[in-house]
Amino acid sequence: MHPKALLDACAELVRLTLTLDHPADATVSRFFRDHRSLGPRERATLAETVYTVLRKKLLFDHLAPSGSGPRERRMAILGFYGPGDFLRSALNDQEKRWLDQCQSVQAADLMERHRHNLPEWLVAPLKEQLGQEFWPLTESLNAGAGLDVRANDFKAKRADVQSELAKLGIRAEPTPYSPWGLRIDGKPALAKVAGFLRGDFEVQDEGSQLLAMLLDAKRSEMVVDFCAGAGGKTLAIGAAMRSTGRLYAFDTSAHRLDQLKPRVARSGLSNVHPVAIAHERDERIKRLAGKIDRVLVDAPCSGLGTLRRNPDLKWRQSQQAIAEMAAKQTAILQSAARLLRSGGRLVYATCSVLAQENEDIAAAFSETHADFEPLAVGAVLSALRVPQSQSLCAGGQDGSLYLRLWPHRHATDGFFAAVWKKK
Repeated sequence: MHPKALLDACAELVRLTLTLDHPADATVSRFFRDHRSLGPRERATLAETVYTVLRKKLLFDHLAPSGSGPRERRMAILGFYGPGDFLRSALNDQEKRWLDQCQSVQAADLMERHRHNLPEWLVAPLKEQLGQEFWPLTESLNAGAGLDVRANDFKAKRADVQSELAKLGIRAEPTPYSPWGLRIDGKPALAKVAGFLRGDFEVQDEGSQLLAMLLDAKRSEMVVDFCAGAGGKTLAIGAAMRSTGRLYAFDTSAHRLDQLKPRVARSGLSNVHPVAIAHERDERIKRLAGKIDRVLVDAPCSGLGTLRRNPDLKWRQSQQAIAEMAAKQTAILQSAARLLRSGGRLVYATCSVLAQENEDIAAAFSETHADFEPLAVGAVLSALRVPQSQSLCAGGQDGSLYLRLWPHRHATDGFFAAVWKKK
């Protein structure tokens, strides 16, 4: 595509995305469906330009008024993903001079808000939790996410998956914590790779893999993934169970569960049973009360731990929405807890970085449920032989009570988890 035409397309997609009417990934997907002639490189340029604009929106909003032309074009120029010479060939002389001026601005000369690019309501709780680590976190959030996969060890060994990818020119290194994970160099297309089509591996962030590990599901048990979604953790749990026992994948979205079914077929698992429920008090849940060995509650949350890959969330969330989410999380956790038999394990997890959705929920549950004994996540991970397990934890007297993953520390999305055993 001619540089000017590609920049025009970027500007149009930026305009559509910045309305924030829909999730950015949905807007980008819709744009690609409406423009099927776009090639892989053009799609990559369009998508990465949009996500750069979303990540650095406050900075670009600060710089854009000094330029000319439509706002979305100025934003697209600032966030353009691709060679500088290619971009400059699409600009007029005035735009080139303006871009040079913008690129000469030093980060040290900017206001804080133009450096961190976060809404003000989110800044205070993150600074309170992280102190001086706030700035490394914001840098990691603005740098974008890497690509991890999970070897399906029910079918294939991690080393074999790594070797097959290497033969395709795809470099992958073992993840530092998860025994199933591989970290991919770059962002190659994996959907048509033979190993993926066979179900030998799935795309899954290493942090998400660790959440599945915490459940420590055994062969022949009855297990529930209470908020299964599209089922990434469900598949990891099913593989750990060696396709034995019974694994219920509950979710209120039948559409998401439909997305799980072809993944289950690829995985070779026969113990996964997707179940669409109306709400956390559904009768199908009540019938299983007191019968389940292990329950994972990967609760609906703000998703703010995934800002590397979903930067629009920081502009689409609010303090009020977080408060409403916390009430929902509490209700879901209480309902899920009723499923456990004596001696059963409960895991509460989110992909949020806010204590309001994490430690506050876990502490309140422990205070009101004396029949559930909190387990130190550090000890659980050590028993599972996860390297450097203490470095993955926070909270409690010795700092090992909860799982606390941060993008800048662990190169994962931001995750939280708490674990209990029913007495």
